[in-house]
Amino acid sequence: MHTLRRFGALAVVAGALALMPAVRAEIIEQILVKVNGEILTKTDFETRQVNALRQRGQQQLSDEQLKKAIAEITPQLLVDTIDEMLLEQKGRSLGYKLDDNAFSQIIGNIKKENKIENDEQFQAALRQEGLTMADLRKMLERNMLITKVQQDEIMAHISISDEEARAYYGQHASDFTSPATLTLREIFISVPGDGRTVNVGLDEDAKAKADAARGRAIAGEPFEKLVAEFSDAPSKANGGLVGPITEDELDPALKKLLDPLKVGGVTDVVRTQRGYQILKLETKSDRTLLSFDKARDQIADIIGNSKSQGEMQKYVRKLRAEAIIDWKNAELKKLYEQQVAAKPAVPGGA
Repeated sequence: MHTLRRFGALAVVAGALALMPAVRAEIIEQILVKVNGEILTKTDFETRQVNALRQRGQQQLSDEQLKKAIAEITPQLLVDTIDEMLLEQKGRSLGYKLDDNAFSQIIGNIKKENKIENDEQFQAALRQEGLTMADLRKMLERNMLITKVQQDEIMAHISISDEEARAYYGQHASDFTSPATLTLREIFISVPGDGRTVNVGLDEDAKAKADAARGRAIAGEPFEKLVAEFSDAPSKANGGLVGPITEDELDPALKKLLDPLKVGGVTDVVRTQRGYQILKLETKSDRTLLSFDKARDQIADIIGNSKSQGEMQKYVRKLRAEAIIDWKNAELKKLYEQQVAAKPAVPGGA
């Protein structure tokens, strides 16, 4: 269940944290910290640690690797956890909540996404994830509160002037430029062999066939007809069609061969590693620059996302400064403060 896995509490690997005395010493107390009176327990944080390892694909580790991985993720995870608690609290103070109708709609979407037909199947899926309905609702509500705060308190106050957008467009024109593309048709005539030696007679026969095919193409015979008659390539099944391909994807030698051609033009016979090839330029489009008006929404998203990162950092720093964070473990407090000083977090939800 994709959605349930994303929100679900994952089962703790039996005894895993017991194998990590140095790290376990940091989280031995039942209550690790109080954030504005709200507690973070040892069990809650251990669950977050295991979730983080599973998301990183690090669930199958040796004892030593597991201790190292836990030690690596713990500092940033502490920061993210407390920031999420602060954002959730802010959302509640602003009156946001997940009402019954919204919760029912989300459950309906989860069922539809995971093709769950009835409540019994849904409850079984929850049990498989180690969840109750109350657990799921709490996790969904936390996500909603954090997202709502980000949208209303930060994103809603970000504006992008036309001048800013045009300046970005001018500085990043290549990001809004579609590369030139072309479509080819090919005739490939293979030279039988073992790949190490060349049978001169067979090579000459293949070259003669290729020359004949090109001559008839130049004389005006339909290229697709010649493909059907001569080609040994898999593309024979669709008339030798290859592409569309961007010019950036072309081998430099092939690009040099095709550059002089106009649409409908045919290359000389070219020797490849396995035989002889003839190419026809079927279509060609020029490199095109998306107009500013058409690129405006993309630019707004890019600039908006960039601004939101900085504004989110400011907002979370303000929440931290106003909060009463009462640590019950000196080692965890030290890890948290060092991480905050080194790399302010921009939490993205639970």
